Amino acid sequence: MSLKIVLDSTSDLVPELLGKFEIVPLTVNFGEEEFIDGVTITREEFYAKLIESDVIPTTSQASPEAFERVFKKLVENGDEVLCITVASKLSGTYQSACIAAEEFPGKVRVIDSKSVAIGSAILAEFALSLLEKGVSAEEIEKELIEKREDIIIVALIDTLEYLKKGGRLSKTAAFAGSLLNIKPVVSVEDGEINVLGKARGSKQGNNFLIKEIEKAGGVDFSMPLLLGYTGHDPYMLEKYKEDSRFIWEGKVENLRETCIGSVIGTHVGPGAIAVAFFRKSS
Repeated sequence: MSLKIVLDSTSDLVPELLGKFEIVPLTVNFGEEEFIDGVTITREEFYAKLIESDVIPTTSQASPEAFERVFKKLVENGDEVLCITVASKLSGTYQSACIAAEEFPGKVRVIDSKSVAIGSAILAEFALSLLEKGVSAEEIEKELIEKREDIIIVALIDTLEYLKKGGRLSKTAAFAGSLLNIKPVVSVEDGEINVLGKARGSKQGNNFLIKEIEKAGGVDFSMPLLLGYTGHDPYMLEKYKEDSRFIWEGKVENLRETCIGSVIGTHVGPGAIAVAFFRKSS
C-alpha cells in the first residue's frame, strides 16, 4: 500500500511536479461557458479570454463528487490518500473534500492548507518531500498541520480593474487608482486575505514586498519557496527578482516561478506578482 497526494487545481505547482500529484479541478465560467480549470482551458487560453472578454468570469468550488471519483480510484487501487486543499476560509472546496472522504473511513486524510495558489503549492511540495523520505501518512499530516502556520504569501496586484469588474471597487475609486498608479499589496495568512497597503508604482510595490518578507522574520531556505505571476508576461516578476536579489542570492540555487492559474487569476487579473515561503521558525 502506498500513499498518494491529492490537490485541488488552485495549487499552482511548477509544471515539472504536476505528474506527482492527483489533481481535482475547479471550474471557471465566462457567462454560460463553463471551463474545467487546467483541463478544458489552459492558463494561456484563460488569460487571453480574460483580457479580451466583456464577460466577468466566475469560479466554482470542486464538488464532493469530483473528489469522490479520485478517492475511489486510489482507494480501490489499495492506496492511502492525503488530500491538501485551498484554505477553507476562501473556498468550499475543503468541505467538498471532507464530505467525499467520509465515504472512505480510515483511508483518506484531508488537510486545509490555510493558503492558496503558490502557498498551497509549497505545502504540497513539502508533503511530497516527506513522502519520498518514507514518512508515514500520519506523521506527514502532523507535520503539515504544524508547518502550514509558517506559510506567508505576499502579492502585488497590478491593476484595480478586475476588482472593479467584480463589483468590489467603485468606478471612481478604480479610475483614481489608475491615475495614481496605485498597486494594492496583499497577504494571505491563516486562510484570510489581508490588505497590507497600497504602493505607488512597481518600484515602491517591490520594496513593500521586500519589507514584508523582513517583517515576517525572513525566509526558511531549507523549505520550498516559489514565486508566481498572473497573465502572459513575467516581466514584472523578473523586475521584482532583480530588486530583491540580495534576499535570495547565495541562499537558493534556483529561484523557481510559475504562472498562477485561472481561479486566482479571475480575482486579481493579469500583471500580479507574488512570493510564497515558509518563515523562519521562532
